[in-house]
Amino acid sequence: MKILNRIILIGRLTKDPSLRYTGNGTPVCNFRIACERNYTNRDGDRDVDFINIVTWRGLAENCARHLGKGRLVGVDGSLQIRKSENNNRTYINPEVKADNVRFLDFANKDKQQSVSDQHKKRVEKTLKGEEQDQEFDDNFNADDFDVPF
Repeated sequence: MKILNRIILIGRLTKDPSLRYTGNGTPVCNFRIACERNYTNRDGDRDVDFINIVTWRGLAENCARHLGKGRLVGVDGSLQIRKSENNNRTYINPEVKADNVRFLDFANKDKQQSVSDQHKKRVEKTLKGEEQDQEFDDNFNADDFDVPF
């Protein structure tokens, strides 16, 4: 029997990616995506999960060069849990080590950018704990996105 650790996510970047280099010069790019759940909570709102993503080498440089806050991406990778200790407390930091990142929108299209802006506002409200509005759901149309595959 083969053990499998695979995760596929689609979400929007919550801020611009961060590129750094290890001591031996290997590029590492970190970013976080916001993924809405498929169902609504008891208040009728969709909860949002914020997931840390790490990419390495050429993929890291490509993500840092082409991605920015609000961009829609598909991430294929594996879940890894990093543990750290500080002041006798253990911290568990889950993240996705991405093997593949697909850019699912284009930053220069006005229509897609307006949907991206609406999503960004919704994520920011969620982060602040404010009530979410229905503007995004009312204006969202899946046909507005050109999927590049």
